[in-house]
This record gives sequence, C-alpha cells and structure tokens, in this order.
Amino acid sequence: MGMSVRFPRVAVIGGAGYVGSALVPALLAAGYEVTVADLFLFGEQVFDGLKARSSLRTVKVDIRDEAALTAALRGVEAVIHLACISNDPSFELNPRLGKSVNYDAFFTILRAVRSNGVKRFIYASSSSVYGVKDQPEVTEETPCEPLTDYSRYKLFCEQVLRSEGVGEGEWVIVRPATVCGYAPRLRLDLTVNILAIHALVNKRIRVFGGAQLRPNLNMKDMVAAYRLLLDVPREAVHGKTFNVGYQNRTVAEIAELVRSRIGDPGIAIAMEPTDDLRSYHINSDWIRRALGFVPRWTIEDAIDSLCAAYREGKIPEPLTHPRYYNIKTMQALKLEEQLVASSRS
Repeated sequence: MGMSVRFPRVAVIGGAGYVGSALVPALLAAGYEVTVADLFLFGEQVFDGLKARSSLRTVKVDIRDEAALTAALRGVEAVIHLACISNDPSFELNPRLGKSVNYDAFFTILRAVRSNGVKRFIYASSSSVYGVKDQPEVTEETPCEPLTDYSRYKLFCEQVLRSEGVGEGEWVIVRPATVCGYAPRLRLDLTVNILAIHALVNKRIRVFGGAQLRPNLNMKDMVAAYRLLLDVPREAVHGKTFNVGYQNRTVAEIAELVRSRIGDPGIAIAMEPTDDLRSYHINSDWIRRALGFVPRWTIEDAIDSLCAAYREGKIPEPLTHPRYYNIKTMQALKLEEQLVASSRS
C-alpha cells in the first residue's frame, strides 16, 4: 500500500462520470485500491491512462441490479456514491428513468452496502436541495425546499439514509456546490465550464439572465473533500451533513471572469433574458470548523484548467460531441432501452 489510509479498498459508484474521472486517479495515486462501478455511458476510455494500474478494477454494472452491484462491492471497505442522472434537463428528459436511477436504486445500493459490511458510506447529494433562498447564508440547518424532481429525489435519498443507515457502518452526506474545471470525463453543461468553452471556441458568451447566484467549487477541492471524508475518524463524520462550496458568484460575474482569464478583450458577452432564475448560494463554514476543510482552488483556476486542456487538444469537438453533455448522451443512447437490455443480459 505504501502510505497508510483508513479504508484501503474503496468503491466509487458512478466513478466514470465527471467527478469520478478526477477522483479515481487521485485515490489511486494516494494508495487506495479502487473499484469503479458504473455503466460507462460516456465511454470506456475515461481511465485509459490508468489501465496498467493493478489497483484499479472497473465493473460495468447497472446500479438497479442488486446481485451484480452486491458482487461488485465485495471486499470493499468504503463506498462513495456519485451515480445519478445528473442535472434537471437530463432528469426531465425521462422522469421515470430518473426516479429509478436516482431514487429507487438507492434502496438497492444501501442493501448491497449493508450486505457487504461496508464501513463508511459517503453519499453525494446536492446543494440544490435547498431550493431558491433569499437569505445570504444557506447553512446545513436551512430548511430544504427543492424545486425540481432531480433535487427532490436527492433529498429523499438523504432521508432514506438517515432512517435506514448502513448497518454497523458509518455514513455521511455531502451537498456540493456546482463543480467546475477540467476532468478526463468533462461536462460542458455546467455554468463555468460552458461559459469558458464558448468563449474559447466562439469568442462569444451568452448569459441568460445574469443576476442569479451560483455556488461554485473547483474540481480539485471536490476531490480533496472526498479524500478527507474517507480519512477522518468516525466521530467526525458519522451521521453528519456537510455543504461543500467555495465561491458564490452571479452568472454575469462568471462571464466576466472567463473573459479576463482568457485574456482576449474581443470576447463578446451577450446578455439575454431567461425564466430560469434559480439562484442559490451556500455557506460552507461547518466543514471548515468540523474537519478543517478549506478550499484552495478558485473559479479562475478552473477556467485556466479548461483553457490549458483546450489548447492541448484534450477537448476535441467541444460544442458538438454528445459525451460532454449529459442530456445529449442520454438522447443519443435511448437510455431506458439500454438499461433494460443490460440488466437482462
């Protein structure tokens, strides 16, 4: 193992998605043995550079398939659950599928976790569970009023976890801000990332509305938060809920940051009206006080990481390839049929 870690064998459910594609290499580098349980909808190539690593195991599995998931988690000590049909438009594309993956499957996952005696379970919820709040400081104590089915099911899963637990094991809930920055399985349907790529490719950023506040978190800090949550003692995390965010910025401010970081004054920012006024901002003081977690990377760093990757040719066909856009991938795959077929095979 090299260095000592609390739970050497970790499974990341949904580990081939946006956050997982950055988290898994970091866990491997830190000496963990990692199992990725995922459908690999965005391609099997996400861990190509890591294939030689004997400490990585990938299992193609539908999280609604209890037998297959239970087998995939055998021998694992900690589980980070990231898998979901992510973001509101993707969920609304097929609400039945969204509910089955984001909510119904959660019961299956908890059974698989309990039957394997997993010692620590980390659930990725979302800061969107709060809904739109007027108050400037949205803390973990603020009542949740989710506005969409996506965030409603995130909250339902939190409630299920609180009531059912994971047997003898520990559990902790994370409510991350919107993650930004480069990762091997990149999403370009998130505020910072989408504004940056449009500025780079089109020299033009369209801002819908602009006054809406968004909480942001650099991918590197998201990865650091999960590593910390794996490593702190039981009493520090068990049964707790943590916001993880850093900079709250308006969409218009993010557009200006993008233009200044790219350093091209010729980039046009077009303001357009919108009905989507979802505006929320979160306070992340509690995780700093409780666990000493302090974000170190900024939105500017995230923009720089996207610029560098783009200029190095790591983001081919950024505006047209469906793999960068969850909803386009789902439309292209006709997902429901896929899942039914794969769970029968």
